[in-house]
Amino acid sequence: MIKKMLRGLFVFCSLFLLQSFSYAADEHGNTEEATALVKKAVAYLKANGPEKSFTAFNDSKGEFIKKDLYIFVINRQGKMLSHGMLPKIIGKDVLEMKDADGKALFKDMLTATATKDSAWINYKWPNPTTKRIDDKSTYLEKVDDMVVGCGVYKNGN
Repeated sequence: MIKKMLRGLFVFCSLFLLQSFSYAADEHGNTEEATALVKKAVAYLKANGPEKSFTAFNDSKGEFIKKDLYIFVINRQGKMLSHGMLPKIIGKDVLEMKDADGKALFKDMLTATATKDSAWINYKWPNPTTKRIDDKSTYLEKVDDMVVGCGVYKNGN
């Protein structure tokens, strides 16, 4: 009788955990989705120009924010031109902004895309979903004198 109850409890807990993990995974973007969102943003930027594009990228209810993924754009001088999650840093010089480990992440982004059209970089960044500092990988694409990016929180996936 006790074995049967324990087995039932184990099955219930296993199903609950599986459902929890699949629900959590549904809330977090993955590398393929981040790459696709950047490619979509780059195409939109090329078709519509910066002004209209930045308005679309900054729209918290728009098509360029999906799950915990969002688009940001910086120029080669380190100025944040657009940011789907932190509008207060738009227009700011972020070149010297550092992550939780003291890494100048935006400087690293510009370096990574100086000689390549696309790149991935890793750093630590506040996760808007968990409110923690999490490991993050960001996919970047160069467009003229700008870099378009979207990152994936590794701990949330």
